[in-house]
Amino acid sequence: MSTGNPKTMTVRRPGGAVRSPEGIANRSFWVEMLLESEIDGENTAMRATLDPGTVTHWHRHPRGQLLYVLSGVGLVQRKGEPAEEVRTGDAVWFAADELHWHGASADSPFSYLSIQGFVNGRFVDWHDNGEPQP
Repeated sequence: MSTGNPKTMTVRRPGGAVRSPEGIANRSFWVEMLLESEIDGENTAMRATLDPGTVTHWHRHPRGQLLYVLSGVGLVQRKGEPAEEVRTGDAVWFAADELHWHGASADSPFSYLSIQGFVNGRFVDWHDNGEPQP
Protein backbone atom coordinates (compact mmCIF):
# COMPACT_ATOMS: atom_id res chain seq x y z
CA MET A 1 0.00 0.00 0.00
CA SER A 2 1.26 3.46 -0.78
CA THR A 3 1.58 6.19 1.82
CA GLY A 4 -0.95 8.50 0.18
CA ASN A 5 -3.06 9.27 -2.84
CA PRO A 6 -1.27 10.54 -5.98
CA LYS A 7 -0.49 14.26 -5.87
CA THR A 8 -1.14 14.78 -9.61
CA MET A 9 -3.44 13.33 -12.25
CA THR A 10 -2.84 9.61 -12.53
CA VAL A 11 -4.29 7.11 -15.02
CA ARG A 12 -4.53 3.49 -13.90
CA ARG A 13 -5.13 0.91 -16.59
CA PRO A 14 -7.12 -2.27 -15.88
CA GLY A 15 -5.19 -5.40 -15.14
CA GLY A 16 -4.12 -5.13 -11.52
CA ALA A 17 -6.85 -7.33 -10.04
CA VAL A 18 -5.90 -9.87 -7.36
CA ARG A 19 -7.88 -12.37 -5.31
CA SER A 20 -9.30 -11.01 -2.06
CA PRO A 21 -7.75 -11.98 1.26
CA GLU A 22 -9.08 -15.06 3.06
CA GLY A 23 -11.66 -14.55 5.79
CA ILE A 24 -13.55 -11.52 4.43
CA ALA A 25 -16.18 -13.39 2.37
CA ASN A 26 -17.66 -16.84 1.94
CA ARG A 27 -15.23 -17.30 -1.00
CA SER A 28 -12.55 -15.20 -2.64
CA PHE A 29 -13.35 -12.59 -5.31
CA TRP A 30 -11.43 -10.24 -7.60
CA VAL A 31 -10.27 -6.89 -6.18
CA GLU A 32 -8.44 -4.08 -7.97
CA MET A 33 -7.24 -1.20 -5.82
CA LEU A 34 -7.70 2.14 -7.59
CA LEU A 35 -6.69 4.47 -4.74
CA GLU A 36 -4.59 3.35 -1.80
CA SER A 37 -3.73 5.54 1.14
CA GLU A 38 -2.54 5.25 4.71
CA ILE A 39 -3.20 8.94 5.45
CA ASP A 40 -6.15 9.90 7.66
CA GLY A 41 -8.86 11.67 5.71
CA GLU A 42 -7.85 10.35 2.31
CA ASN A 43 -9.96 7.89 0.36
CA THR A 44 -9.34 4.37 -0.77
CA ALA A 45 -11.18 3.04 -3.80
CA MET A 46 -11.45 -0.37 -5.38
CA ARG A 47 -13.26 -2.28 -8.06
CA ALA A 48 -14.56 -5.71 -7.00
CA THR A 49 -16.02 -8.55 -9.04
CA LEU A 50 -17.87 -11.37 -7.30
CA ASP A 51 -19.12 -14.66 -8.70
CA PRO A 52 -22.78 -15.59 -8.10
CA GLY A 53 -23.46 -16.32 -4.42
CA THR A 54 -20.26 -14.67 -3.15
CA VAL A 55 -20.96 -12.40 -0.17
CA THR A 56 -18.72 -10.47 2.21
CA HIS A 57 -18.74 -11.05 5.94
CA TRP A 58 -20.25 -8.40 8.18
CA HIS A 59 -18.06 -5.30 8.35
CA ARG A 60 -17.95 -1.54 9.06
CA HIS A 61 -16.11 1.43 7.61
CA PRO A 62 -15.04 4.16 10.07
CA ARG A 63 -15.89 6.96 7.58
CA GLY A 64 -18.67 5.18 5.70
CA GLN A 65 -18.68 3.50 2.28
CA LEU A 66 -20.10 4.32 -1.13
CA LEU A 67 -20.85 1.38 -3.44
CA TYR A 68 -21.61 2.03 -7.09
CA VAL A 69 -22.91 -1.02 -8.96
CA LEU A 70 -21.03 -1.47 -12.25
CA SER A 71 -22.77 -4.64 -13.42
CA GLY A 72 -24.90 -7.55 -12.33
CA VAL A 73 -27.31 -8.05 -9.47
CA GLY A 74 -26.25 -7.82 -5.85
CA LEU A 75 -27.62 -7.78 -2.35
CA VAL A 76 -26.86 -5.28 0.41
CA GLN A 77 -27.90 -5.36 4.05
CA ARG A 78 -27.35 -3.28 7.14
CA LYS A 79 -27.65 -4.98 10.52
CA GLY A 80 -31.26 -5.23 11.69
CA GLU A 81 -32.81 -4.53 8.26
CA PRO A 82 -33.83 -6.83 5.42
CA ALA A 83 -31.45 -7.42 2.51
CA GLU A 84 -32.14 -5.28 -0.55
CA GLU A 85 -31.43 -6.07 -4.21
CA VAL A 86 -29.25 -3.65 -6.17
CA ARG A 87 -28.59 -3.48 -9.90
CA THR A 88 -26.35 -1.78 -12.45
CA GLY A 89 -26.25 1.98 -11.86
CA ASP A 90 -27.47 1.87 -8.25
CA ALA A 91 -25.46 3.73 -5.61
CA VAL A 92 -25.51 2.62 -1.97
CA TRP A 93 -24.24 4.64 1.00
CA PHE A 94 -23.39 2.90 4.29
CA ALA A 95 -22.95 5.44 7.09
CA ALA A 96 -19.83 5.57 9.26
CA ASP A 97 -19.53 2.44 11.45
CA GLU A 98 -22.78 0.96 10.08
CA LEU A 99 -22.51 -2.84 10.30
CA HIS A 100 -23.34 -4.31 6.88
CA TRP A 101 -22.48 -6.81 4.15
CA HIS A 102 -22.85 -6.92 0.36
CA GLY A 103 -22.49 -9.53 -2.32
CA ALA A 104 -23.67 -11.17 -5.51
CA SER A 105 -27.13 -12.65 -5.82
CA ALA A 106 -27.32 -16.43 -6.14
CA ASP A 107 -27.71 -16.33 -9.92
CA SER A 108 -25.73 -13.28 -11.08
CA PRO A 109 -22.16 -12.02 -10.90
CA PHE A 110 -21.79 -8.62 -9.25
CA SER A 111 -19.23 -5.89 -9.88
CA TYR A 112 -18.97 -2.61 -7.99
CA LEU A 113 -16.81 0.39 -7.28
CA SER A 114 -16.22 1.00 -3.56
CA ILE A 115 -14.98 4.25 -1.99
CA GLN A 116 -14.21 4.59 1.70
CA GLY A 117 -12.10 6.90 3.84
CA PHE A 118 -8.97 6.00 5.78
CA VAL A 119 -8.94 6.96 9.47
CA ASN A 120 -6.97 5.89 12.56
CA GLY A 121 -4.94 3.33 10.65
CA ARG A 122 -7.81 1.58 8.88
CA PHE A 123 -10.60 1.82 6.31
CA VAL A 124 -12.54 -1.33 7.24
CA ASP A 125 -13.21 -3.44 10.34
CA TRP A 126 -14.17 -7.06 9.59
CA HIS A 127 -16.45 -9.03 11.91
CA ASP A 128 -16.39 -12.78 12.20
CA ASN A 129 -20.15 -13.20 12.50
CA GLY A 130 -20.45 -15.96 9.93
CA GLU A 131 -22.12 -15.60 6.59
CA PRO A 132 -25.03 -13.21 6.13
CA GLN A 133 -28.39 -14.80 5.50
CA PRO A 134 -30.17 -12.88 2.73
